[in-house]
Amino acid sequence: MTFSGFGEHAIDFYDGLAADNSKAYWEDNKKVYQEDVRAPMEELLAALDKEFGGDFGTPKVFRPYRDVRFAKDKTPYKTECGGVIEAGRGAGAYYVQVSPEGLMVGGGCFHLHSDQIERFRVAVADDIRGPALEKIIATLRRKGWEVRGDQMKVRPRGYPADHPRIDLLRYRSVYTRRVWEPDDVLHEKACLDRVRKAWREIRPFNEWAADHVGVSEQPHR
Repeated sequence: MTFSGFGEHAIDFYDGLAADNSKAYWEDNKKVYQEDVRAPMEELLAALDKEFGGDFGTPKVFRPYRDVRFAKDKTPYKTECGGVIEAGRGAGAYYVQVSPEGLMVGGGCFHLHSDQIERFRVAVADDIRGPALEKIIATLRRKGWEVRGDQMKVRPRGYPADHPRIDLLRYRSVYTRRVWEPDDVLHEKACLDRVRKAWREIRPFNEWAADHVGVSEQPHR
């Protein structure tokens, strides 16, 4: 199958799940999830794999079930469907998500382990690699991207408070995202072009992450 847009009931499905996050709702609407959400997401990733996958990473659709083992919130199902092409968490990612919020795309350094944080800071402190990332992030902001992440309130140990890139050095993870509210494009083939164009814009960020942060040598929990 080729991607022709997410199903007409994709957003309604998640609106309903947000209101009734129960096994009964899930079982009653599982067919809608499979046909209007999951299958289109798989088709979308397959269509983008040739350009963005390969040596960079492999496509994956995230499972719909929440890990509630250590969570206070015990609701069983995620209220979004996410797909990604990545080699490993933190080493750059092409991410796409459908939820009641609409369509979200993102990329960068998600969920860094301690060894990745160390490599990230060494690269940011470097007088060539650091300014390169600054330029990439500034360009994305100018194009309307939102920059987020886990940022320390204090400077990291070993770096001076007056370092020219101290704001970047305080990040323990940093990524960029862009959101389109639910619209007709979400349900059309043009959605593929929207994601492709967005992923091309974040390619320099992901390539920087792959080159200078890389996959963690520590196991993810």
